[in-house]
Amino acid sequence: MAYPIDVADVRAAAKGLDGIVIRTPVLEKPDVNGMLGGRLLLKAETLQRTGAFKIRGAYWRMLHMSAAERARGVVTYSSGNHALGVARAAQILGSTAVIVMPADAPEAKKAATRALGAEIVTFDRDSESSDAVVEHIESETGRLVVGPSTHPLVLAGAGTAALELLEQAQELRADLDTVLVPCGGGGLTAATAVVMADTSPGTQVFAAEPDLFDDTRRSLIADKRVGNPAGRGTICDAIMTPIPNAVTFPINHALLAGGVTATDAEVRAAMRFAFEHFKLVTEPGAVVGLAAILSGRVPIKGRAVATVITGGNIDPARFSDLLGAAALTHEGTIQK
Repeated sequence: MAYPIDVADVRAAAKGLDGIVIRTPVLEKPDVNGMLGGRLLLKAETLQRTGAFKIRGAYWRMLHMSAAERARGVVTYSSGNHALGVARAAQILGSTAVIVMPADAPEAKKAATRALGAEIVTFDRDSESSDAVVEHIESETGRLVVGPSTHPLVLAGAGTAALELLEQAQELRADLDTVLVPCGGGGLTAATAVVMADTSPGTQVFAAEPDLFDDTRRSLIADKRVGNPAGRGTICDAIMTPIPNAVTFPINHALLAGGVTATDAEVRAAMRFAFEHFKLVTEPGAVVGLAAILSGRVPIKGRAVATVITGGNIDPARFSDLLGAAALTHEGTIQK
């Protein structure tokens, strides 16, 4: 099967993004490994520019715009992190951005996006289609659509996080058995799967999703794209996607070892664990992979397991509330 990107595309993106994105650290602690009985590696994209991995793909795509396209600007849909990445990339490149965001997106992400000079257009995620709103703006303004997880350049840019993770794991002499990737649209997941399949074929890659938004997991089982029922909710707002997209799902279907889930309670516990043991401020959707590890859904004893902590854009009050809820309900028991 031919994929939209290969490792050569990711390596080209890594070269082009040098000096633009941060080579975020991979964190490992002996005390944590002792508790878990295996090696846990966290790729801390919380420390990336704009607080999430999304600027990697957004900038790499927008760098390839023509002068006329930059003058017209870009438009995209995002619940937050891709919005910030696109807005910052537009700012760096001297362009402009319109971001279509769910009305219930966190106010902190809206404010941060506006602070980077972007215009926000909101919609109701339960009754309106983000694609329809984006298409209307595109047709009215001529802006270039920079989607979160479909264009090959966006996928190649996202894949640079996986390439770094693999290189850093090798520097730590960790032979990765498993990599878990928080999965919304599936772009980072697919790009990671492509990187690992080519450069570390013994490494299994899993999509990690919230319990009630496990469209990729169920689609992998069904061998076709299956959507999430309307009206469900989760604290993992950044990865509340309705259905796997048509570009990334075939890649994920072909290359992933499977999908795993975590409950909102387990996600809160993982946020608290990341803060207490690694001093990381994380948003809920960023730690579903870590939550699946800590809850025992993915074995780690005697193995080396990594997960990407995809972002840390969260309001301080909400972060405090979620960690407090985890403490009050005694969540976070580590399952070896």
